[in-house]
Amino acid sequence: MKVSRSTLLRHCRYAAMALIVSGGAAGAAAAETLAERANRGLVELMTSDDPASIEMAQDLANLLDDGATRRVLPVVGHGGVPALIDLKALRGVDMSIVQTDVLDYAKQHGAVPGLDASITYIAKLHIEELHVLARADIRKIEDLAGKKVNFGGGATITGPAVLELLQVKVVPVFDNRMLALQKLKSGEIAAVAYVAAKPAPLFDVLRGGEGLHLVAIPYKPALSAAYLPARFTADDYPRLVAADQPIDTIGVGTVLVAVNLQPDTERYHNLVNFVDALFTQFPRLQEEQFHPKWRDVNLAAELSGWKRFATADTWLKRNAVAAAPALNDTEMHLIFSKFLDERTKLSGGSTLSTQEKDQLFNRFRQWQATQVR
Repeated sequence: MKVSRSTLLRHCRYAAMALIVSGGAAGAAAAETLAERANRGLVELMTSDDPASIEMAQDLANLLDDGATRRVLPVVGHGGVPALIDLKALRGVDMSIVQTDVLDYAKQHGAVPGLDASITYIAKLHIEELHVLARADIRKIEDLAGKKVNFGGGATITGPAVLELLQVKVVPVFDNRMLALQKLKSGEIAAVAYVAAKPAPLFDVLRGGEGLHLVAIPYKPALSAAYLPARFTADDYPRLVAADQPIDTIGVGTVLVAVNLQPDTERYHNLVNFVDALFTQFPRLQEEQFHPKWRDVNLAAELSGWKRFATADTWLKRNAVAAAPALNDTEMHLIFSKFLDERTKLSGGSTLSTQEKDQLFNRFRQWQATQVR
């Protein structure tokens, strides 16, 4: 079995720590040396419990932990607003992977006092999809009106927000996802809303679908300010999606944010070291051995309304490359309109009016401006 250089270096460091511990007679000096070695270059990265975020955090640890000057410690949190509270309040947590709509919600509703001054963002990351798993009698999203729907994890914010924008009023339930699946199977609730990068391992427990299916979420203009169009195919969920009948849904962005640390502190310098290494070595994360969602990440994409961590901003400006010639608005509008028409035809939805297409195109242009420097 081939062992990577970073893994070998980590093992060497841990072996050195073990030798220090075994020589207990050295007393306090040895203990101090052990603590210094264990914490050298340490940054703690909190993720949600979405498997993709966890695996991507592990990718960062495997690539960037050099066994001597830098250590990345992934920590699994709860996601949603609690992740922002933990980032601000917990000792030692330096970064977190959070959903962009959670950031916006916390900012707009004052869910985390002083949030603007407490965090900066390092980079926008991957897209996660909203899954609405329902009983057979729920054929379209409007059928959920007045019924119990479970929201957990990242869907605690995204699910109610999307349904409100679609003007579908439901009875919210907030059980953990495994209990929610049991209640869905027994008929106690009508649907489970779940945000995760596809394909989500949660649905592997469904054998033959068990009479459950994924409900399509139509991409309407009201959703375009905060969400992106997405789709499930049979390749993603062969037990839940027919080969010739893809299911439309929405995607929500994720972002790597950092606590606003005091300069000239050890933690701040450790974070600077991490960010510089991440941006410098980022092309390696897009190689086959790492999670495929890394190949969707554009480090230069900007998060509107939020300040980027200074080291990341400086690195991007120093390493900026010339952009390719852009299509003019007329050409882009034509392509966008054809795209909308094709998606509407495939999904069997109503044809959008010219005004609706114009509104969506304007939203698209606003979003596009945040994606490329």
